[in-house]
Amino acid sequence: MPYEAASHVQENGLKCKELVVDIPADLEPAEWDECCIYRIPKKLRKVNKEAYTPKFISIGPFHHGRQEYQGMEMQKMRYLRDFCKRTGKSQDVLASIVAEKEEKIRHSYAETSKLKSIEFLKMILWDGIFIIELFLRNSEKEEREQDYILRKPWLREGIQHDLLLLENQLPYFVLKDLYKFACHGSSSCNNNRKQDPPFLNLCRKYFSKYDRQPKNSDISRGKKIKHLTDLLRYFFYPSYLEETEKKAIDRLCSATKLDEAGVKFKQVTERHLLDIQFQKGWCLDTCPYLNCSWLLNCLPCFKCLFFLEHMQPFLELPAFIVDHETNCVFRNIMALEQCHYPTEAYICNYILLLDSLINTEKDVDLLVEKKVIVNQVGSDEAVARLVNKLGHQILTEGSCYYKLSQKLNGHYEDFWNRNMATLTTTYFRDIWRGTATVVGIIFLLLTFWNIFLRHFVKMPHPGPN
Repeated sequence: MPYEAASHVQENGLKCKELVVDIPADLEPAEWDECCIYRIPKKLRKVNKEAYTPKFISIGPFHHGRQEYQGMEMQKMRYLRDFCKRTGKSQDVLASIVAEKEEKIRHSYAETSKLKSIEFLKMILWDGIFIIELFLRNSEKEEREQDYILRKPWLREGIQHDLLLLENQLPYFVLKDLYKFACHGSSSCNNNRKQDPPFLNLCRKYFSKYDRQPKNSDISRGKKIKHLTDLLRYFFYPSYLEETEKKAIDRLCSATKLDEAGVKFKQVTERHLLDIQFQKGWCLDTCPYLNCSWLLNCLPCFKCLFFLEHMQPFLELPAFIVDHETNCVFRNIMALEQCHYPTEAYICNYILLLDSLINTEKDVDLLVEKKVIVNQVGSDEAVARLVNKLGHQILTEGSCYYKLSQKLNGHYEDFWNRNMATLTTTYFRDIWRGTATVVGIIFLLLTFWNIFLRHFVKMPHPGPN
């Protein structure tokens, strides 16, 4: 082999050896099977950082040790002391419950905590007992009125906000195991009751303003609750959900455009938030000209006639309450779905559907008028801006509303539906405009008769007396 060629091979060999690295045999996976608590993806955090950041208290390792949350560490100690008195359990015994599952707890987080074992277990114990004691105090009126946190609305709401955040969670099994060990069947726990309520009931009472489920329903439907953010997600589930289609939802027309095409928006109270249906009788599918919207707009009293009321297409939606917590609650649930439930992103599907329906404040005004949206934040423009921003940077593999979007788009694109809706909007919007239209038609017919037809009709002559 020529000298230059040999040198070239030797040089490349040295370079290759420098590129070789030792891969450890016990290299950890990118994500453990138990993983369910995540850092918010950067693309979502950029949209609204405050919605994901705790304001008063740190729970779990992601925000542990930061200076701004040190004020609540003393309150955690007070709650731990009082919980031990309440249950008769020592700190050592409670700590042993946590220590038994340290590895499983660590694997529940998407990032490996750098805390040593003692510090990590201490953090989990303090945070877990704080949540349980807070829920217990909230369950009793007397304790609720005397508690430092619960008696102050601004602090109570702030702590509740922080306990909903995805980055501020403990695994649910830790809370459940600590509560079951310390309180279940203990006559000293929960104000000397003979039998304590299940921990899930305490959670539902604490977050009752978000709970849309029947009181005694199986909220998780056989699935294990991962943490409090995951529990919040189950609050909005209907009893039945169609499987997510592997097709992206078609871009819907806005609420005002659907209204112009004759779709009536109707608020329903007996359904869960995600249960949206498009009701259209078979007679309207067969004969669109039977749509009675124009008549009911003019004469609302006819709505008492059952068959006329149902000769209109309805989009039925449960009320969507928009308040100052809506942004935070839905952003964290959607972040959880983006990270953990990419094929079951039902809340993301719902928000993207709303985003399609709402483009401007006119759309919000229509939905508020129909009581489909309850506006508690002020202007309609603020609601439109909030809903539109919720959908930013959200990606889904499909939608459980794909079939619904197909039906709505099909109705809107129908030539007859659009023209009938235009007629209704222009000439029969209310009783006054409808009356004027009818009078105008009668006047036009009489004029046409008088000018063109009367001379061609032979009028009978009166006979001789």
